[in-house]
Amino acid sequence: MRAIIRKLRPAHGTPRTVSAGTVTLRARGVSVSRGGRPILDDVDVEVVAGQILALVGPNGAGKSTLLAALSGELETGSGTVELDGRPLTHWSPVDMARRRAVLPQNHTVGFPFTVREVVTMGRAPWARTVREDGDAEAIAAAMSATDVTHLAERPFPSLSGGERARAALARVLAQDTETLLLDEPTAALDLGHQEQVLGLAADRARAGTAVVVVLHDLGLAAAYADRVAVLDLGRLAETGTPREVLTTEILTRVYRHPVEVIDHPATGAQLVLPVRR
Repeated sequence: MRAIIRKLRPAHGTPRTVSAGTVTLRARGVSVSRGGRPILDDVDVEVVAGQILALVGPNGAGKSTLLAALSGELETGSGTVELDGRPLTHWSPVDMARRRAVLPQNHTVGFPFTVREVVTMGRAPWARTVREDGDAEAIAAAMSATDVTHLAERPFPSLSGGERARAALARVLAQDTETLLLDEPTAALDLGHQEQVLGLAADRARAGTAVVVVLHDLGLAAAYADRVAVLDLGRLAETGTPREVLTTEILTRVYRHPVEVIDHPATGAQLVLPVRR
């Protein structure tokens, strides 16, 4: 398959090329504890350019904790996380912000910034670099893609939960990094916007971006992920393609509830359904 190439222009002005299949983030033996209780236990995972990696699992499985460890926002108790082949400790905060963008679960802003101002914050890592010239175009494209252009002058705190989620995603897209880390980006969204957000993630992956997304909806993981990491009680239970790991046996065991995985009779798409009484 022809490799997807994505050219980026970092601060020093020399184009950097990331090809599909390149590992942009890697966790090796990562463990995290809180209050003496293990949250992650010896997790290995690779984030690959040109692919969407979905992190799934029951509540408390460690999905968001793993994402925070990968982003550098949470210190690991043991193990290492590498960004572009070097430990996170090698990079300054600005260097990391030019290489990976993070969408957290909670979208809060302490001051009544407008939506446009919030999205503009995503361009901060590129201030005083050659890429600053593309700020206006990147901001406009991100707002259009997330359907928040009409909200541009609205104060961020006045938005609904779904509108905030889309504006926060626009900020991350405007940042324009080679790796995207998205923590439950569809949680507050209606059906149409859920599909829109995962479609945007898929578009970025096809363009060569490495995408990690925490999802509760296993149907979305089956439809959009290239690889799925199933977490259970802080450990990596399974990893592979959706067809390999989103199976009746594995999901029933991990979620401790009967799950049925079938193919759609018309499209053949993989459907994941809880068994209901």
